[in-house]
Amino acid sequence: MSNNRPVKVAEAVKREMGSLLMRDIKDVRVKNTVTSVTEVEVTNDLRHVTIFISVMGTDEQKQSVMQGLESAKGYIRSELGKRINLRFVPDIHLRLDESIAKGDKILSLMNKIKEQEVEIETVEEDKVEVNE
Repeated sequence: MSNNRPVKVAEAVKREMGSLLMRDIKDVRVKNTVTSVTEVEVTNDLRHVTIFISVMGTDEQKQSVMQGLESAKGYIRSELGKRINLRFVPDIHLRLDESIAKGDKILSLMNKIKEQEVEIETVEEDKVEVNE
């Protein structure tokens, strides 16, 4: 029988962390950017939780948000302890998640390739019409 407790705790942490980001964290560095929780990993002993944060913005904004979240780590841990019924509140590790930005970049590159293919097809059609 598998242990579902870490999965359930991860889901609860993700939900509550999202709520904290949207409503409760007052740090200007965090409030002024589009920030979301993309993934949460909890160790099997429920002692450590890694929260992956996605930030839309420049590299400077991303670093600023992560510094703001690091400074609010005690508050975040305290709030998670109040909101989630756990015997022991896990240590929090915050990681910047670049997967959304990478996906956006790949999508942008694919759109550029598609535009170039359309331009090439248009030029080839024009050549065929001129030769006829």
